[in-house]
Amino acid sequence: MKLLHLDSSATGESSVTRELSAAIVAQYRATTPGLEVQYRDLDRNPLPHLTGARLAKADPAEAEVAEQVLQQFLDADIVVIGAPMYNFAIPSTLKAWLDRVTVAGRTFRYTAEGPQGLAGGRTVIVASARGGLHAGSPNDFQEPYLRMLFGFLGIDDVRIVRAEGVGLSPQHRAEAIAAALEQIREVAPELDKAA
Repeated sequence: MKLLHLDSSATGESSVTRELSAAIVAQYRATTPGLEVQYRDLDRNPLPHLTGARLAKADPAEAEVAEQVLQQFLDADIVVIGAPMYNFAIPSTLKAWLDRVTVAGRTFRYTAEGPQGLAGGRTVIVASARGGLHAGSPNDFQEPYLRMLFGFLGIDDVRIVRAEGVGLSPQHRAEAIAAALEQIREVAPELDKAA
């Protein structure tokens, strides 16, 4: 079993999503013998944003990195993503990674009946954190976008562990993290079934 762990928060040690994604991976390590974990920190080692030259694979070294990123995703049985809400959406570093794994002919294709995802059969768990209260509101472009994009790739098992309102007060933050950690414990037994 292979797990890909991604973090995208720019807030370092004070990051809620880093704490939550680490807890998800730790729970998975505790319940899955022989688990292989690969880690990618998109803040400390960001991928360059997609440009015309990168899309055309004009630089062989950059094309090789893009292929490695895509293959790392394709090799994973489960993907754990630390995804904070920045300005109602995801960090641009996470978007740059998504641009490397959303590849026509590899993770999706267009057919006469419409697009078809080619990357199904894996689970994605998103550790989400928001400073305010946004769940279910029209200004939440973070979680719906991630669900839609992974669904487009053929991944229908997308799970969200959310800490919401972490910026409202220290008490809100502590309660939101505690509730999210409890969610992880509830999701963990289902993780074994997904394998």
